[in-house]
Amino acid sequence: MSDDSTVRYLSLAWIRELTREVADSEALGELARDHTIGVTQVVTDGPEGDVTYHLQIADGTATFGAGAADPEDVRMEQDWDTAVGIATGSINAQDAFISGRIRLAGDQQALMGAQPVFGALDHIFGTVRERTRYE
Repeated sequence: MSDDSTVRYLSLAWIRELTREVADSEALGELARDHTIGVTQVVTDGPEGDVTYHLQIADGTATFGAGAADPEDVRMEQDWDTAVGIATGSINAQDAFISGRIRLAGDQQALMGAQPVFGALDHIFGTVRERTRYE
């Protein structure tokens, strides 16, 4: 795959790819009928500085995009190295939470209740991962 067909992790092009994939996901749309959550992800110290993006699930609609969720139920913050490690599979996300590499604020019950949403989202991240550069 040439560099022209890939996007850099956490770039605006990467966020646009995920925005499109989330909008097109029938699975997330169905889950959004029964789940409501707004999740903000903040990645610090990256090549372009800090990056904030969100996932919003409510009323049968799933959206992903730049900026914070509104309303925001949960906020997760991690540094670039942790985010890349989790995205590429070299760091286990659960271990990163336990060790404090991912800082969590907000409604942890809402986060736990939305696990099916994150399972579907993980599949979408996997499809975008195939065309993502981590540099």
